[in-house]
Amino acid sequence: MAFEYAPAPESRSVVDIAPSYGLFIDGEFTDAADGKVFKTVSPSTEEVLSEVAQAGPEDVDRAVKAARKAFVKWSALPGAERAKYLFRIARIIQERSRELAVLETLDNGKPIRETRDADLPLVAAHFFYYAGWADKLDHAGYGANPRPLGVAGQVIPWNFPLLMLAWKIAPALATGNTVVLKPAETTPLSALFFADICRQAGLPRGVVNILPGYGDTGAALVQHEDVDKVAFTGSTAVGKAIARQIAGTRKKATLELGGKGANIVFDDAPIDQAVEGIVTGIFFNQGQVCCAGSRLLVQESVQDELLDSLKRRLSTLRIGDPLDKNTDLGAINSAEQLARIKTLADAGEAEGAERWSPQCELPSSGYWFAPTLFTNVTQAHTVARDEIFGPVLSVLTFRTPDEAVAKANNTQYGLSAGIWTEKGSRILAVANKLRAGVVWANTFNKFDPTSPFGGYKESGYGREGGRHGLEAYLDV
Repeated sequence: MAFEYAPAPESRSVVDIAPSYGLFIDGEFTDAADGKVFKTVSPSTEEVLSEVAQAGPEDVDRAVKAARKAFVKWSALPGAERAKYLFRIARIIQERSRELAVLETLDNGKPIRETRDADLPLVAAHFFYYAGWADKLDHAGYGANPRPLGVAGQVIPWNFPLLMLAWKIAPALATGNTVVLKPAETTPLSALFFADICRQAGLPRGVVNILPGYGDTGAALVQHEDVDKVAFTGSTAVGKAIARQIAGTRKKATLELGGKGANIVFDDAPIDQAVEGIVTGIFFNQGQVCCAGSRLLVQESVQDELLDSLKRRLSTLRIGDPLDKNTDLGAINSAEQLARIKTLADAGEAEGAERWSPQCELPSSGYWFAPTLFTNVTQAHTVARDEIFGPVLSVLTFRTPDEAVAKANNTQYGLSAGIWTEKGSRILAVANKLRAGVVWANTFNKFDPTSPFGGYKESGYGREGGRHGLEAYLDV
């Protein structure tokens, strides 16, 4: 029998969204030089949340100059002093986490359960972790007295707006760099709230600058001659464009790009546990995760049992109001992203893969896509090759561990993978052969600030998180 769940909405009243926001440059909120603005919309209802200033080249130049000026004093501070600011930011994030979780859910569309229980604790943890590194850089393994690079230009995506900001800003500040950050155009609000947190923490002016805008704002930032370091998380196509733009310059770059992660289930895996891991792997954040386990590789002998169990589990997922604490799947982030998911799912069907979704009612307004499963998939199918970035899982089978490894590695990406088996020796043997930056064993989508994250091949280069995440912001 399925449980009936009464509505359990989180109150919107905990967050106060202003009707309009400016750019955050040199410690002040300011209008764009050309006066341009754009609207940010809630994906679950399509209501306009706020109007936001849109940064142009003149604003980028102003922000980079402010960051360059602030760099002189910020980089000269002892590490222990910089650490105090980072600790303070981390504490304020914890204090304001309920407000930030509601804001993130409204602006992004993901369930409040995820923003509250996953995103926000991790955001605070990253600032705490890198605060701890700020006075220990001599012992990070990069030689004595490693120096900061200067001004970091950072461009982040819309799928984890506040978490990606933390991944970028925390190590940059800990190592003595200053920052100009461009949030995604569909999710600018949490970055602007973070600007307010920087003021609350007494962070010196110009150390962090926030410039909302579209792709052209990001391009102007990346190409600015006084930016020393580029950090980008987003699509592989844009990552390649950035790599071309900065080729031949002195700029250092880290690129964290797309993925098509393989989740491998062996015949001795605990089926129920694996099913939970598969669901987490592909339906967390509506599958809008670059390291999502979007390709399920199942050992042939347990395929039927696993798929039966998986379909039963998918039939219990609750889709709807992301502010409801019972919701498992929220809204897709934008109309544009929804159209891309639909196109790729239709291609899967047209190419002969078998499509299945549980019976579920989708809300009438907003951007929604039902959890979808494709079986009878081959490695040649579009749904097995292309990153869909939505709640769509492709199922393939294998007979031997070697075949599993060959199929898992048969992709242009290399960001993540999962292994499900009760044999420790098999976990180690298979993990060593997978060309993926992160390999999870009997779990999926577990993150920790002490652990480096990044990819191989078209999933980009460089690492974020852990001791390794410091290197990208140091002259080593």
